[in-house]
Amino acid sequence: MKRLKYLREQRHISQLKLAMDLGLNQNAVSRYENGVREADYATLILFAEYFGVSIDYLLERTDNPVMNQ
Repeated sequence: MKRLKYLREQRHISQLKLAMDLGLNQNAVSRYENGVREADYATLILFAEYFGVSIDYLLERTDNPVMNQ
């Protein structure tokens, strides 16, 4: 997920901090960012809520980061 890495770097958050904030493993975050592993639905929700963006934005299905309310 390129956008995951982009969002994390824009906020100056390390992979370790993101992992700790979300109760994940830093290696898992790295694998998600590098496309080695695909996030399940629950993990996608965690990332979207953490960064305040839509899942479609994370998955590059749209360039609009706004979440539908």
